[in-house]
Amino acid sequence: MFKQVTIIGFGLIGSSIARAIIERKQAETIVCVDQSKDVCQQVLAMGLADDATTDPSLGVEGSDLVILCCPVGAMDEVGGLISGHLQKDCIVSDVGSVKAAVIEMLRPRLPSYVHLVPAHPISGAEKTGPESGFAELFINRWCILTPLPDTELRAIEKVTKLWEAMGSMVEIMDAEHHDLILGLTSHLPHLIAYSVVGTATDLEDDIKSEVIKFSAGGFRDFTRLAASDPTMWRDVFLNNKPAVLEVLQRFTEDLTALQKAIRKGDGEYLYRQFTETRSIRPAIIEAGQADYLDADS
Repeated sequence: MFKQVTIIGFGLIGSSIARAIIERKQAETIVCVDQSKDVCQQVLAMGLADDATTDPSLGVEGSDLVILCCPVGAMDEVGGLISGHLQKDCIVSDVGSVKAAVIEMLRPRLPSYVHLVPAHPISGAEKTGPESGFAELFINRWCILTPLPDTELRAIEKVTKLWEAMGSMVEIMDAEHHDLILGLTSHLPHLIAYSVVGTATDLEDDIKSEVIKFSAGGFRDFTRLAASDPTMWRDVFLNNKPAVLEVLQRFTEDLTALQKAIRKGDGEYLYRQFTETRSIRPAIIEAGQADYLDADS
């Protein structure tokens, strides 16, 4: 258990972490840091923190764990603000869905006497705000840790135990490998969703209204993904550029092949592709991830 945990950014993920920590009794004190005074007041009124402030440097004082739940693009600035106010042996972690860029931003900012243990809980929804969080969000979901080679094992173990206490299954991997895997499983689907919904948005008003009225399951799923936080996803794509561009190139090539098959009437190719890809769904169901709504990461 931690003595004091500071959570910077009290949206869906941050407020869910607070709820889970309270429910599992993983900290004596929780401090909320959010740029919005209204959010800070709301968090205190909801009983999700013992103290709240809009000042990150003030909020991290005395904490033995700081979790950054802000957008990836804000990590550099926040890291600079808290750097000189962290106590010795404090653990700094995050929840960003891009890891190499976060490490690149935070590592130079943080003093040598603190421990950086980047994390990515693969769970979320399109809803935002502290009222949207719930303690069960992380149960039976993966949380990936991407510690640095010189990170102390004790710090990694403490972060691992925290996520396990909140119900997560923990995996440790290299940051670049994480970014490539998530580029395919999360970032590319979101990019496609934004594109498909954008295409519908650009249609004439009469057609657009019918698209909305007669939306089938596939399009509804795209709209759910496309309803995700635009600031967060802008930062994800800009900070995971190499991996996203690599998987996007592969997807473009595969999409072109399907386009050619349709144009040529090559039913055999289409049937073969659809049969091969069909096998992924049972594997996801067997892994217990079929009911997962990911808008975070």
